[in-house]
Amino acid sequence: MKFKRFSSALTVAAVALALAIPAEAVEKKDDKFWMVIGGRQPVSHIDPGQSYDYAIRMMTQALYDGLVKYTGNPPTVEPWLATSWETSDDGLTWTFKLAEGATFHNGDAVTADAVVYSYRRTLEMNEGVAWMLSDVVKPENITAVDDTTVQFVLDRPYAPFLSFLPWWFVVNPAQVEANVVDGDFGKAWLAENDAGSGPYMLERFDQGTSYWLKRNADYWKGFPYENEDMGGIIYRLIRESSSQRAALMSAEADLVTDLTPEEIETVGNRPDIEITSTPALTAFGLKMNTQGEHMSDINLRKAVAYAFDYDTFVQVYNGNAKLQTSAFADAVQGKVDVEMPRQDIEKAKEYLAQSKYPDGGITLEYVYVQGLEQQRQMGLSLLNSLKELNIGLEMVPLTWPNMVARAADVEQSPDLMAIFATPVSTDPDAVAIQYHPSSHGKYYSSHYLDDAELNAMIEKARSLSEWDERAPIYADIQKRIVELQPEIFGMMRQRMFAYRDYVQGYSDSPIRMTSEVDLYPIYIQPK
Repeated sequence: MKFKRFSSALTVAAVALALAIPAEAVEKKDDKFWMVIGGRQPVSHIDPGQSYDYAIRMMTQALYDGLVKYTGNPPTVEPWLATSWETSDDGLTWTFKLAEGATFHNGDAVTADAVVYSYRRTLEMNEGVAWMLSDVVKPENITAVDDTTVQFVLDRPYAPFLSFLPWWFVVNPAQVEANVVDGDFGKAWLAENDAGSGPYMLERFDQGTSYWLKRNADYWKGFPYENEDMGGIIYRLIRESSSQRAALMSAEADLVTDLTPEEIETVGNRPDIEITSTPALTAFGLKMNTQGEHMSDINLRKAVAYAFDYDTFVQVYNGNAKLQTSAFADAVQGKVDVEMPRQDIEKAKEYLAQSKYPDGGITLEYVYVQGLEQQRQMGLSLLNSLKELNIGLEMVPLTWPNMVARAADVEQSPDLMAIFATPVSTDPDAVAIQYHPSSHGKYYSSHYLDDAELNAMIEKARSLSEWDERAPIYADIQKRIVELQPEIFGMMRQRMFAYRDYVQGYSDSPIRMTSEVDLYPIYIQPK
């Protein structure tokens, strides 16, 4: 690891030049260590009320606080801004007491009014995490009882309520309101500025290059380590996996995400590099546009599903993955095993014969993340399998933001799209709702499934509070989703990360997306 000391006597011009040079030159700045994380996905914005993916969520968790937070494995909900909470006997009223002394980065107190403002803002914007609570609580039913007490009155009992709150972050109303333009909720400003109370503060936002977070030494909650040498974190965009590996091995990056299994194995042989591989809640599948020109035909969907070679899902991750045995990932509450399609070319041909394309003769579009080799290999496997059905495959690599844009429009959503979907909760509603029309327009719902029987079951299950009543419904939901074949159900891959041995405090939890890191507990401790 290369450490370079910056003198306080540097001129402004020299500082500007120093900040523009490669990341390895700023790993020591103002006598503080700046950890460099090499990731493949850009951060399109840092507004906790707008859309989210792993890169956005990694940033917003560092900049903002929620009432509660997921920690550990298995993941549990722990107090954060809220120190305690109570629920009324009828399950409708939730009351949270806030921690005293919590402050935003500008020094303003985190009050109940700020919590109310943040939740109402997100619900009224109806973007990002709003879907989690929008049909169970109205903005006007979130109120401040006093400066440190927040109350939610739900429209109906909703068992998963608490499990969704870790992803609702609190913004400073004064800062946001001062930057509202034409009723935009402050979205334009918050996209590249922070108004949070979290352990890190935004230092720089260089879109498409790097994103700098300065450690908040006065963080109201403190840190889980005593080392005070940590200055901040630079999330550096490194588009290619091979470049990530090279950066890690040369210590130009301290931690990297998204390495291929082969590269993980290679760097793991180094004595100065640590690797982790842990189970994740994330499931991967090839979503089919069930309202598209081709894949609206369920028999064609079944034919494609039975043609695919499922061993590919595990092979491309060198065995660090497990095939799904349900539409739900293994760690989701109420998951049951369902008979799943596996490669059977004869059965695929039988379904094809019942479709609108009995002789094939069509070309399907497969969209995947540009530069993600595993998804390219999956496409090649699918292309090879579909030859047996006289079906072609056009493989289209796109950047993640462009994929999200395609998924947001049913007319633009492709025949098949490679998607990692991480439930935001271990409650089954977090998965089931992905197959409900209320999720249409989200990347994880690029299948645009809309089935009256399934919709009714999902709506009933999420309205109940007793698990004994919900469990059998969720068993039926899983079976129905598989019957409808809205995707090639894939696998659950391991969460794999690699970092230099001087990186300390790394903590994993399967509730996080496959490439998402909790920045709060990590720090650099030179050896």
